[in-house]
Amino acid sequence: MTTGRPSPAAIHADGWGWRYAGRASWAARGVDLRVEPGERVLLLGASGAGKSTLLAGLAGVLGGEDDGEAEGALAVGGRPPAEGRGRAGLLLQDPDAQVILARVGDDVAFACENLGVPRDEIWTRVRRALAEVGLDVPLDRSTAQLSGGQKQRLALAGLLAMRPGLLLLDEPTANLDPEGVLEVRDAVRSAVEATGATLVVVEHRVAVWRDLVSRVVVLGADGGVIADGAPEAVLADRGGELRRAGVWLPDTPVPEAPGVAVGEPLLRARSLVFGRGPAVTRGRRRGRARPLRAEPVGGPVELAVSAGSAVALTGRNGAGKSTLALTLGGLLPPLSGTLTAEPALAGGAPADPSAWRSRELLTRVGSVFQNPEHQFLASTVRDELAAGPRALGLDAAAVTARVDELLDRLALADVADANPFTLSGGQKRRLSVGTALATRPRLLVLDEPTFGQDARTWHGLVGTIADLRREGHAVVASTHDAEFVAAIGADELRLGAAEVPA
Repeated sequence: MTTGRPSPAAIHADGWGWRYAGRASWAARGVDLRVEPGERVLLLGASGAGKSTLLAGLAGVLGGEDDGEAEGALAVGGRPPAEGRGRAGLLLQDPDAQVILARVGDDVAFACENLGVPRDEIWTRVRRALAEVGLDVPLDRSTAQLSGGQKQRLALAGLLAMRPGLLLLDEPTANLDPEGVLEVRDAVRSAVEATGATLVVVEHRVAVWRDLVSRVVVLGADGGVIADGAPEAVLADRGGELRRAGVWLPDTPVPEAPGVAVGEPLLRARSLVFGRGPAVTRGRRRGRARPLRAEPVGGPVELAVSAGSAVALTGRNGAGKSTLALTLGGLLPPLSGTLTAEPALAGGAPADPSAWRSRELLTRVGSVFQNPEHQFLASTVRDELAAGPRALGLDAAAVTARVDELLDRLALADVADANPFTLSGGQKRRLSVGTALATRPRLLVLDEPTFGQDARTWHGLVGTIADLRREGHAVVASTHDAEFVAAIGADELRLGAAEVPA
């Protein structure tokens, strides 16, 4: 393979659609689209309109007949996408799904090695790509030690190092801090300007990419393309239609924070140091267990959470927001200091949340992980929402009523019988929030709860969380979404950047 300037790819879609195996509804349908080599396209649409499915189709990774059913035609550079793998680089919504190797440098180099790039050039590309996306860590840093946002930068660096003719980005800035959003956008700009690659980027918010793209394409929730043209023309002429489709326009209003009277104390952290450890492994001799070194991420933290309160954990990627959220949710033990559940939350359980059993957590703390797939258990959306209430021993009628309410409130009724793993990223996020709400816990601990949402579903989630505050539930959320913080009226706890010991 040559290592110079790649050939930008053209895209042709003629009435194309895809339906996942086992689903009655189509993930995408009736897509007619022509993209010329070197064009830069922002792909918009409501959550569930098929944006991610179209990108996967263009990358040739949707699978065969056992995985789903296709209609119409789709081509990249005049060929079926599956015949040109390596020419397109796809950034997935879930960065964990793209981490392959144990060390950062090796992971970025992996695709280049498979494409036959000379060894000396590979490492030049690796270092340049990491610098472009702002991932300033040693090449031998363990990929398992990276935060979700850092993994997103890692995955993008791997794509930029490939220098593909078609760059497909699925919400590349969704889990990034505000500084990281600008760094990644500028890295993409530099890459497409240097290589001439065709760009298709999926986002719900227009403002970040508006000045980089030359074209905006909007997919309809019921299929087809409902708008296509130059950014200024589409946004000016079709603003009302786009707003109804859930597109985040720059002047989209944000609701006012709810007025809530804070109640009794629920959880208190004093001099809390948090991290991933200590772990235990088996020694080589005599099978004796020995503790591995703890890996502190941040702290000390002083924090009090009361009924009806809301706290937003903010800070740059790698500062420890997700780790602190897991600790506050009782899923990781503190490394030092104390985390105490007050009687109003503990209700007869031990004061240390990390000592609680699963059943004790159900009605006390509901946690939503950064990756929603990590908490899915059932084969349908309906059964996923019912799992918690059933574990509580509710009767069938009560379970059904609670599930139906959540399906309607979270805009998931149309996919109630679908497999959770076939949902769009935004739908998966709403489902994961729903699983936490289903047991009506006193404290909700949410990690990036608004990821992947269009304007309508974002407002629905914000309204749901605001209502929970009014009902006396407490909310702790790790987030980069400043509008979400303002809309739920959260107090902000900003964590400083912390290096994990090598």
